[in-house]
Amino acid sequence: MNLTGIERGEYKVLKTLKHLFERNLEWANKIKERDPDFFPQLSKEHSPDYLWIGCSDSRVPANQITNLPPGDVFVHRNIANVVVHTDLNCLSVLQYAVDVLKVKHIIVCGHYGCGGIKASMEDAEHGLIDNWLRHVKDVIRLNADKLKDLEPDKKFNLLCELNVIEQVTNVCNTTIVQNAWKKGAELSIHGWIYSLRNGILKDLTTCIDSREEFDRRKKKM
Repeated sequence: MNLTGIERGEYKVLKTLKHLFERNLEWANKIKERDPDFFPQLSKEHSPDYLWIGCSDSRVPANQITNLPPGDVFVHRNIANVVVHTDLNCLSVLQYAVDVLKVKHIIVCGHYGCGGIKASMEDAEHGLIDNWLRHVKDVIRLNADKLKDLEPDKKFNLLCELNVIEQVTNVCNTTIVQNAWKKGAELSIHGWIYSLRNGILKDLTTCIDSREEFDRRKKKM
């Protein structure tokens, strides 16, 4: 690659992402101006009340959506906000949040317009991710009656919601949450969905805060 001196300088800046370090410095300085003790206090403890299980989509940042500062939300994200009982990454986050951090709320948050959900509705091959999206295809299969005969947009939106509800059930079924409830822990599981069009969260009214409540809901399914 034959570059001029200026071009080499520009290439180096892009390669090292200098602009992101500059933005970081600006962000940190603004916070310290408002609250000089913010970072010293933040470094001393980590005791969030919330675990957020959300989509990897860069447009759905947990802290910004909920308007909460760093330190208030413990976060796990993956494509289509799926909770799988063989996913040791997700389960490790869940176990640490419940048993060590003692979070009081677990929020499964999906979003309308989710690319993972859309891909699961298509017949096309997408590569390795198709294996992961089998979990969403299971949601389609389990809810075939609710989804049939719907217009494409309504079907897409409903599937985004149904996927969240299914993942809430998966969280509740983990030994981690079941054991926490058995021990009398104050722990609620919530299902929410976020709109990219207006920035508003919607509660899917799936809040479950005990084994008894979970058992009652299962009987209605």
